[in-house]
Amino acid sequence: MDRARPREGGMAILQPMAAIHLGTSGYVYKHWKGLFYPDGLPVRRWLPYYARVFSTVELNATFYRLPTEAAVDGWREQVPRGFRFACKGSRFLTHLKRLQEVGEGVALFHSRVFRLGRLLGPILWQLPPTMTKPDPERLERFLAHLPGSVQHVFEFRHAAWYHPEVFALLDAYGAAVCEHDLVDVPVPRPTGGFRYLRFHGAQGRYEGRYGRRALRRVAEGLEAWRDAGRTAWVFFNNDLKGHALLDTFDLADLLGEPLHRPAPSAATQDSGARPSP
Repeated sequence: MDRARPREGGMAILQPMAAIHLGTSGYVYKHWKGLFYPDGLPVRRWLPYYARVFSTVELNATFYRLPTEAAVDGWREQVPRGFRFACKGSRFLTHLKRLQEVGEGVALFHSRVFRLGRLLGPILWQLPPTMTKPDPERLERFLAHLPGSVQHVFEFRHAAWYHPEVFALLDAYGAAVCEHDLVDVPVPRPTGGFRYLRFHGAQGRYEGRYGRRALRRVAEGLEAWRDAGRTAWVFFNNDLKGHALLDTFDLADLLGEPLHRPAPSAATQDSGARPSP
């Protein structure tokens, strides 16, 4: 497996064409049945239904446990070729190992998610809030284990990590800092040549709709980023009451790229998904 190395200009080895990818953090939520998924649609067909509306999803399952090869193959085979999976990195590596002595674990994790092939988007490494002191040396050792053939993102849950030396490292390895709202201090600047945004809830964790007024400024920033020829990934994690879905639709409208739900009757027909090449 190729290792990530510092890269001149902070650009990842593989850069997709300029685009804004919009989706939700996860797609298997029972409370979305009737709100988004038709009542008669079995859970096993939720992913192809979701993929007919959105171009990407952030997989939470990969954070909690190592997926089986069959599970990853199943994800790949249920979606169109233009779909992309962002995957959360294993909590075993971030929360239990705390980025240390992770060589074998990193290799095993990537051997699974690489089965997604061209459908694999960025990998999100979420650090626990208990890591309260920036440790550039530890971070660089971890970065050195990561394959450079895929984009990587780091979500710091403590603002102490918003440190110039940390950001310089992320730039050097072509990794993005996740822009999110669980830390009161805003991210000083993007890193790695692409942006990755997570919206966890306007009124608390996983709840509260942002609405068009709040998202208009977000859209303006994303449009400028896209017009400069760069790529961004945006995921809404406020799944309660389906607010993540509504906010994704609103942001798409504001960006001039409206999303269209399939008619409920179409959900009982063949999804039309194709396996990746």
